[in-house]
Amino acid sequence: MKQELVLGVGGVRAVQRFCEVSGLAQPDVFHMNEGHAGFLGIERIGQLITAGESFETALATVRASTLFTTHTPVPAGIDRFDMHLAQRYLQPLADGTSRLAAGAPVARVLELGGEDDPQRFNMAHLGLRLAQYANGVAKLHGAVSREMFKDLYPNFDVAEVPITSITNGVHVPTWTRGPIKSVINSMAGGRDVATADRWENADAVGSAELWRIRDELRRELVERARGLSLESWEERGAQEAELGWTKNILNPDALTIGFARRVSTYKRLTLMLQQPERLRRILLNEDRPVQFVIAGKAHPADMGGKQLLQQLVQFADDAGVRDRIVFIPDYNISLGKFLVAGSDIWLNNPIRPQEASGTSGMKAVMNGCLTMSISDGWWDEIADDELGWTIPTVSNADAHQRDAWEAQALYDILEHEIVPMFYDRDSQGIPQAWVDKVRRSMSQVGPKVAAERMVRDYVEQLYLPAGRTARIAADLDRSRRFADWQQRVIAGWNGVAVTEVHNEVGNPTAGDDARISAQVDLGSLLPEDVLVEGVAGRVGEFGELENPVRLPMVPLGEGRYEVAVRTNETGEFGYTVRVVPNHELLRSPAEMGLVRFPG
Repeated sequence: MKQELVLGVGGVRAVQRFCEVSGLAQPDVFHMNEGHAGFLGIERIGQLITAGESFETALATVRASTLFTTHTPVPAGIDRFDMHLAQRYLQPLADGTSRLAAGAPVARVLELGGEDDPQRFNMAHLGLRLAQYANGVAKLHGAVSREMFKDLYPNFDVAEVPITSITNGVHVPTWTRGPIKSVINSMAGGRDVATADRWENADAVGSAELWRIRDELRRELVERARGLSLESWEERGAQEAELGWTKNILNPDALTIGFARRVSTYKRLTLMLQQPERLRRILLNEDRPVQFVIAGKAHPADMGGKQLLQQLVQFADDAGVRDRIVFIPDYNISLGKFLVAGSDIWLNNPIRPQEASGTSGMKAVMNGCLTMSISDGWWDEIADDELGWTIPTVSNADAHQRDAWEAQALYDILEHEIVPMFYDRDSQGIPQAWVDKVRRSMSQVGPKVAAERMVRDYVEQLYLPAGRTARIAADLDRSRRFADWQQRVIAGWNGVAVTEVHNEVGNPTAGDDARISAQVDLGSLLPEDVLVEGVAGRVGEFGELENPVRLPMVPLGEGRYEVAVRTNETGEFGYTVRVVPNHELLRSPAEMGLVRFPG
């Protein structure tokens, strides 16, 4: 809690002060990259209230200029604090405002972080309630996040929850090793990879040269792993005289599989151990050996993650394969650069859909390493076996059976597809099919997972739209009017009713136009306060509308509305009408949770 208060409250003050002393304009848009920074919105609200604005006006102004990115599809990954702890550190004064974030009303702040459990203060809920723009970090993660946070947007379908997605990316110059940089530059046609959105010259580097570079990177990894293993054993008290075997661990010419990431249970480090004898046979094949280089850390409080590491090391010792499965402790950025560059295969086998993005695999692709992954995170958007290998996902099975079947698929792909392709060499000793796949992976996937693409997406899809609403909200007269409008709409919503709905052309067939009309009573609200929509689609098995389209209806006067709908699908045509709030500072009607259907 203290860390997040420093980051949020202190962060806003630091940025503002920096702009003052540097002569820079104050920022228009604030980006909360995960809930850890959530208190920045509270500090900004407090500043506006201290300047004389109401809480409602301050909240509307802050929301219009704030973006929130969620990074976890796992509820356990969200920071949740005891409600009393949050109240304690906000330090309420006699008038109910916060001593820490001066001006902010503590009771309203606690409401913003509230959840079903009244004793918990939820940082993700705080972030979403303070931000008009929100996103996950991969397309699948966006869908998972919409489902995960749907209760914050009552009365609306999951598909309408206003959380989009921007897939993560990695910085090409930072994460590529020296020898591979020239390959990327050639594939990009000499264009600056910081701006090149396509690498069209996949064949710019010959097979022999590309394979030579991949060999060099693998050998660098093996040498690094040997040295770090020796250091690790010595730190644990082993004597140099008994560690001669560490000089020969790993084979610089063997198929090398990398697995390096935070070791948490959902990432399933030990999935490969489901059939220990089969794994041992694959590793010790004299003609076509396979080896794993594994690195990572478990959270200090994650006993399950620590146990996975212990199981892996124990297996390597007991099975006599400690030279083929090498665990390197103290995983850091320096080691990570060697691992993503020197591995031939990057293994990713989380429980779908619990991997938000998985940027380590992106770094590997940049260096000519091929992907073997569950269809999760960023790979779910690619999942192309011309560019890597996808481990089939098992659904509708208990956890034990799921792991057994997915491990079986992992072994089959490794033994029957990956190993033969890697070791099938031509007369020059080059695995042509493998090198061709490396080319396709680098040239097609590389620009899609580059940080530059990610930044462009944030700018175009979120920062610029947020900047536009921020400038509108910066006119505090407009923000005050918007806040007043929200209160008026909330107060008058019970008076809104859809009293009649008709399809004026009977039961249309595919290709026909339906014409939906409705009679709407707005009570105390004005026509410009709302949007009346026709909702139409094919009727599903249980009477629901499948993939409905929503079209704004045209007002005809006297509360009458109408819209034409083209019926493009076969099956029974279904329709209804709904009324939702409408305002230029609302990005989505779901933000207010207000909707009215017939009846």
